[in-house]
Amino acid sequence: MDGVTVAEKSARNTQRSALQLMRVHRDRKYLLNALWLRTVAPLNHLHSRIEGNLKILDRSNSICTYRLIIDLINRSAMANYKVGMFFTRKFKITEPEPPQDVKEAFGRFTATAMSPDQLLRFLIDFQRDPDAKIADAEHIVNHIMQKRHQIAKFTRHSLSLDDFHHFLFSEDLNAPIESKVCQDMTAPLSHYFIYTGHNSYLTGNQLSSDCSDVPIRKALERGVRVIELDIWPNSSKDDVDVLHGRSIKEHAFSASPYPVIVTLEDHLTPDLQEKVAEMVTQTFGDMLFYPEEDCLEEFPSPESLKHRIILSTKPPKEYLEGKNARDKQKEQAEEDKWGKDILDPEDEPEPDDKNDSDESEHNPDDQDEDDSDSRARHLVAPEYKRLIGIHAKKHKGDLTESLKVDTNRVGRLSLSEPTLKKAAISNGTDLVRYLWVMHGMFRANGGCGYVKKPDLLMKENSDNEVFNPKANLSVKKTLKVTIYMGDGWRSDFSPTHFDNYSPPDFYARVGIAGVPADVVMKKTSAIEDNWIPVWNEAFLFPLTVPELALLRIEVHEYDMSEKDDFGGQTCLPVWQIRPGIRAVPLFDRNGDKFNSVKLLMRFEFV
Repeated sequence: MDGVTVAEKSARNTQRSALQLMRVHRDRKYLLNALWLRTVAPLNHLHSRIEGNLKILDRSNSICTYRLIIDLINRSAMANYKVGMFFTRKFKITEPEPPQDVKEAFGRFTATAMSPDQLLRFLIDFQRDPDAKIADAEHIVNHIMQKRHQIAKFTRHSLSLDDFHHFLFSEDLNAPIESKVCQDMTAPLSHYFIYTGHNSYLTGNQLSSDCSDVPIRKALERGVRVIELDIWPNSSKDDVDVLHGRSIKEHAFSASPYPVIVTLEDHLTPDLQEKVAEMVTQTFGDMLFYPEEDCLEEFPSPESLKHRIILSTKPPKEYLEGKNARDKQKEQAEEDKWGKDILDPEDEPEPDDKNDSDESEHNPDDQDEDDSDSRARHLVAPEYKRLIGIHAKKHKGDLTESLKVDTNRVGRLSLSEPTLKKAAISNGTDLVRYLWVMHGMFRANGGCGYVKKPDLLMKENSDNEVFNPKANLSVKKTLKVTIYMGDGWRSDFSPTHFDNYSPPDFYARVGIAGVPADVVMKKTSAIEDNWIPVWNEAFLFPLTVPELALLRIEVHEYDMSEKDDFGGQTCLPVWQIRPGIRAVPLFDRNGDKFNSVKLLMRFEFV
């Protein structure tokens, strides 16, 4: 063909193959020498491992050779720590082998390399994922091959043990909880816990921080569904500035399609309320939901309110009476360290009818809307009132009385801010922990911002009680948690972030937040001088109310002379934890996810 014989073509192909093989050997020699010089250590075991793998890869391609050597270099890097002016401590950072449970799980489904069919069996039988499909397994294999191998992906379609370990340690492919909405969204809004923000427009504390769109945007992107805004008259008292309406509109549904509730702290006169009604209508347009009737008898469902915005505030009253009531409440708060709101009904004093009567007489802002509407009807803003989708009322008397349900109308109970303010001063550390727990709770149901209340909170028992968290209940299920190892700190932190003279000494804390009978915290041992700690410790957590339990996970760095350093945290809703070996990403103190820090853990319900 074209003057070239078959023999000549065969000779050319043989010559080309020989040249490629020579290049592979040349690359091998160069890279082995470079590796030896870089480590500056007796790495005979590593040299033998490379040589053994290269004999296999010689027949494939030199690119795989590069990938293997770079991977082995990364697994055996050195960390240097300067001590004084003349001494340097060197620590070898060695990536550990897969945990024994991972090896056994791999060997249970394959003897050599794991095919997509074998991986599917692992997902269904070991990971307890009955909805897994062959397409899911093929996607995992393709993703791992694309990420870890450049040429071999064309010649093999299976996972080695290291590939399998890499898959299990991938939070994108093997998350601990479901990332999609999985609960019924057609019940009334009051059947859900709703992810709520406070002072959403402030960059910091309430006294000295600035107003900004940024906190609102970040809250909405995190899945928060209730945004609070304060509305004040301008300096001349003749107009009002609503600065953040457009930001809410633009970012309201970036993380979730379910409704956003905007709670307004209204400090306006009736004529300014009319202006707000006009501005709100212009800003939100058809996105704004408001009931056709004066007050709803039952809330609509999140499903029916997708991509809608709802306003919530107290209906308009006489401005002066409302102002006087707020001033009186502020004075009372200064006298009482914890304010008037008591969150535990058992700790409340017996209700005093006379005191309640006196308080209502001098504090009209605490009365229901109907009590004052007749007296203030000539001053209210009708358009403004019509736009209020959820009426708010304030707590009065004892909390048990305030929590009684009015079957003829729905509303939002608003507790006063002095309680939270005083609690923040005295119990700031606990409030941070509660914030982490709240973040964890609303990771449930795909992070959509709505978590359906369990049946035990919605149904009355034989004693006409809905639920008593302090009741003596039997154990429903036991959660077994195994913490294998952690990684990622070496990527997200500087070498001396935790310790100037050595790698960190990490330990993990794991426990339950929930009803009093279930609350507990346990800890692993500290692994000294290691950026990739391997704990391999298991813990059992008997749960009486798993429907309300959250798994708390923290990592700290042990410090003998100072306070232990923070290394990450997360909370997971127990009722939505996926069984099996999972990659658990960690978050910083503010609830923002680290880029690389994660734990390899196993969850079993026994």
